[in-house]
Amino acid sequence: MTNSSQKQLAKKIFQLLKKYYPEPKPALEYSSPFELLIATILSAQCTDERVNIVTRTLFKKYRKPEDYLKVSNEELEKDIFSTGFYKQKAKSIKNCCAELIEKYNGQIPADFEAMTKLPGVGRKTASVIAGNAFGIPAIAVDTHVIRLSNIFSFVNTKDPVKIEMKLKELLPEEDWIISSHLLAAHGRKICIARKPKCLDCFLADICPSFNPQSKSKK
Repeated sequence: MTNSSQKQLAKKIFQLLKKYYPEPKPALEYSSPFELLIATILSAQCTDERVNIVTRTLFKKYRKPEDYLKVSNEELEKDIFSTGFYKQKAKSIKNCCAELIEKYNGQIPADFEAMTKLPGVGRKTASVIAGNAFGIPAIAVDTHVIRLSNIFSFVNTKDPVKIEMKLKELLPEEDWIISSHLLAAHGRKICIARKPKCLDCFLADICPSFNPQSKSKK
């Protein structure tokens, strides 16, 4: 598939995604850039639903970076235990909070490159925060974005950075932020990893990977 044909396909696909998912938004619940940072760190190898359950209590106990540094590692680990990899996540959260206090007066820097330099923050986390908290054009590449980008033949790789760059090439900048939400919504509702509902999919006519043998499950 040529780059031109990929762009045409991407345009059609995202027009339909916008139609069927008119109000795409992050699955993570938060009320500030800092809360979104913590929730995104916790979301690694964990479902957004589980993170939201944990943060409903967590964000009442910890309201600012200083609060995370006042408690012991063991206490924080206990508070985030059910999100998995709790020891590494607690360490990342504490290190990140310490740097926010030391370098940014406890605030999240509204700069993508600065965010990526924070402990525990990679391109995906920085993209989530940049786009959703600050409105900076960015594409957060999660498992849904990786899987559907391959299904739609936009890419033939699992490399998140290559996928991010390719999507930025295919999509207009004004669609960058919502693209992740649209693909995630479709990945959860129709293009499910284990049992894709190809026969119910509104993209079937243009999807390069359409499988008429896939059984619909409503």
